[in-house]
Amino acid sequence: MGNETILVTGGAGFIGANLVGILLAGGQARVVVLDLLTYAGNLSNLAGHRENDRLFFHRADVNDSEAVDRILAEHRPSQVIHLAAETHVDRSIDDPEPFVRSNIDGTFSLLQACRRHLRDSGESSRERFRFVHVSTDEVYGSIDGEAACDEAAAFAPNSPYAASKAAADHLVRAFHRTYRFPAIITRSSNNFGPFQFPEKLIPLILLNCLEGRDLPVYGDGGQVRDWLHVDDHCRGLLLAAEEGKPGREYNLGAGNLTTNLEMVHRICGVLEKRMPGAENEALRRRGASTYTELIRQVPDRPGHDRRYAVDSGRIETELGWRCSVTLDQGLESTIAWYLENREWWEQAQSRPDRGERLGRAT
Repeated sequence: MGNETILVTGGAGFIGANLVGILLAGGQARVVVLDLLTYAGNLSNLAGHRENDRLFFHRADVNDSEAVDRILAEHRPSQVIHLAAETHVDRSIDDPEPFVRSNIDGTFSLLQACRRHLRDSGESSRERFRFVHVSTDEVYGSIDGEAACDEAAAFAPNSPYAASKAAADHLVRAFHRTYRFPAIITRSSNNFGPFQFPEKLIPLILLNCLEGRDLPVYGDGGQVRDWLHVDDHCRGLLLAAEEGKPGREYNLGAGNLTTNLEMVHRICGVLEKRMPGAENEALRRRGASTYTELIRQVPDRPGHDRRYAVDSGRIETELGWRCSVTLDQGLESTIAWYLENREWWEQAQSRPDRGERLGRAT
């Protein structure tokens, strides 16, 4: 990354914090984090880097044009990696408005600010600049059979979250085509790893196991997801920013197609080896001796996509990206991280809606 300056929006969130860690661990890049610190973004995610003189933090909303203009003028980044977003499907079902404001309006506001930034930059700065918009495989909707979507697949979002990301993708694409704005779009499958807020499947199931809570599985648990370790995703984002062609779109998937019910059983199996259920006092209070006894099927959420699968051939062929973390390795290391960082997840679980079922249509 050399001596570039990279702005990471949402850099105190799950993927953002892991990306910042990778950037600061290698090279000499200056890293500027812009984050509003909503419920899933936390400065504690960056605690290990706060003394690094290459890290600059700004608490700001991507919708705040004046603040974003000031940050761009102060730091003059050559790359913007746009991760700031509302991401939890269940919350989007309960209340779509924050998703429209953050994911659509926020992306539009950031695009406009970056266009102003480029207008006031020299020619060499304009030529180097890249804007990476981080999206999701959910924009493609549910994929039938054994197929995998490539980047030319039609959008068919089925949740307010997916629709908001699809709209943002269209805005980014339009800015490139209309204004020759140097944007790149990435779409990844389900991420997992350290610092993931415990409303997502893997940390939710893991921490419920530790606390002896029910392990909720929507419907029959047969929904298929592809699980990508966050480190592999971050490496793909950096490759796209460094070597990707403006206007190009890149899917990132690991090929780890797994049903939700199978994933719950995998988590239980890894945890049994590290902390046997028979030795867990919280389980004994429930009258259980194994974590799988806590599995409970609950009513499915509205519009629940059955299967996601993306074809990563383009980024593999054009940029040489490959996954390096297997699903088994990733689960082992992720579960170890949560076991070793109890203070972090206890603080993250302090929300008043902890344990409530979200995502019911009314």
